[in-house]
Amino acid sequence: MKPVRAQLEATLERAVAADIERMSGSCADILEYQQAPWTFVERDDVAPTNNDAKRELWAFVLWRRRSFGTQSDRGNVFAACMMTVAHTARKRSKNIFAFLVACVRAHVDRTDAPSLFGPAPNAPTCAA
Repeated sequence: MKPVRAQLEATLERAVAADIERMSGSCADILEYQQAPWTFVERDDVAPTNNDAKRELWAFVLWRRRSFGTQSDRGNVFAACMMTVAHTARKRSKNIFAFLVACVRAHVDRTDAPSLFGPAPNAPTCAA
């Protein structure tokens, strides 16, 4: 990949030097973060595609299709918050329904709301 990277970076540098409206600035932005696109080459734990990100969003896309989305800004904010909570709970192996019930209970009882950010089950711990 070294020759490919060198060729791409040289092309980006030529485009920046050409001072072409709307293109040169974009090429300069890419060069500013030139290490990032190559991370997958140097690290085995980084995928060369964004398929993981697409999979993460797919449940939300399906929800929007089935429910026809929302009809207000307030609905958009509620949906975004609920999707964030659901996704975070799922990623941390927590029961979404139980978490939401605990949130409602805490609100009714006027106590502190539970947190999704306690230690995740089976999460590796760092030894200092």
